[in-house]
Amino acid sequence: MSYASIMVAVDGGRHAPARIRLAADLAHRFAARLVGVAACLPDYPRSYGETAAPMGMIIEEIRRATLDRLAGVEQVFRQASCPNGRVEWRSDLAEPVTFLERQSRAADLVVVGRPGDDEELRPGIAVDAGDALMGLGRPVLVVPPDVEHLAAQRIVVGWKNTLQTRRALSDAMPLLRRAEAVQLLRVGGGEDQAEIEDVVSYLALHEIQASARQASPSARTVADDLQAGAAEFGADLIVSGAYGYSRMREWFFGGVTRDLLAKASVCSLMTH
Repeated sequence: MSYASIMVAVDGGRHAPARIRLAADLAHRFAARLVGVAACLPDYPRSYGETAAPMGMIIEEIRRATLDRLAGVEQVFRQASCPNGRVEWRSDLAEPVTFLERQSRAADLVVVGRPGDDEELRPGIAVDAGDALMGLGRPVLVVPPDVEHLAAQRIVVGWKNTLQTRRALSDAMPLLRRAEAVQLLRVGGGEDQAEIEDVVSYLALHEIQASARQASPSARTVADDLQAGAAEFGADLIVSGAYGYSRMREWFFGGVTRDLLAKASVCSLMTH
């Protein structure tokens, strides 16, 4: 397995160019197609009902302004992705996450950003990483603000023997095979050491030389322990399963997933 098509969610935020450059570099390394995706709903007045909009020139002006906004975002994408050769652009007047979900049918990996406090992002075009993670059915690479390169030469896998983590491990295989060093890190106590060693042996069958580490929980969160482990190992990528459920499109995440989405300082490849 490899990544033949990498998709990146694009917006007009301050950190969008860095995220695009990261995705473009990944696409170049895997000789993959790079697809930029953006969507925005026109901000029609709601005084005539939830779906109605005023007729005539006003509605057309609003529609044209939204199309111009998307055209500006496309320009950012094309400038930041240059000189990547296999580039496509997809945009529409639509809800951003819903549009990305539909387009993700054409991607092996979807890159989304975590907005920074200084993002200066206008509303209506941003993709929430949690919504994307829960709705796409694809591995999602969450990029922190200001990060524009992912070496992925040293990778930490946050191991827990769940279907989400097993899926994440499989989805990360193209990156794991190219890494110089991989560490399976399990935070907890009392588990069978043979289990994590079994995963190391499994990865060896795929020509991935991995090591195993069992860490006792600290006074911090498990996500903090994973980040500390990544820093100690010199890793710039954490691979983990994502745990959560939906209640009428409201996402409720487990602590590790929530914390990684909110504050991880390195990239996280996550699968739900």
